[in-house]
Amino acid sequence: MRVDKYLWCVRYFKTRSIATNACRTGKVKIQGDNVKPSREVYPGDQVQVRKNQVDYVLEVLDIPDSRLGAKLVDIYRKDITPKENLEKLELLKYSKDYYRKKGTGRPTKKDRRDLDDFVEED
Repeated sequence: MRVDKYLWCVRYFKTRSIATNACRTGKVKIQGDNVKPSREVYPGDQVQVRKNQVDYVLEVLDIPDSRLGAKLVDIYRKDITPKENLEKLELLKYSKDYYRKKGTGRPTKKDRRDLDDFVEED
């Protein structure tokens, strides 16, 4: 099975075209080598996927016939992502909460005064 189709089947990407683009841009590696979308995947291969600034590592256990339900994904792949990579995902969530939401506009006078008070306390 093609690597882009495999990643789509095991639900790492929402569409197959997104998986194909990820392969073309070098975000997918098999055994440490960049791959084209048409590269075949076999059981025992180790696939690295860079998605949302996190490097996921998975081992291919078997090849599915078609796209799977979320509960059946673990039959066909084993997630061996290091814990450090998953901790980066948690840090990204916290850093996004810190910044102002998009579309909230410019800071008000009250926001500026709060910032000034915060800076003066140090």
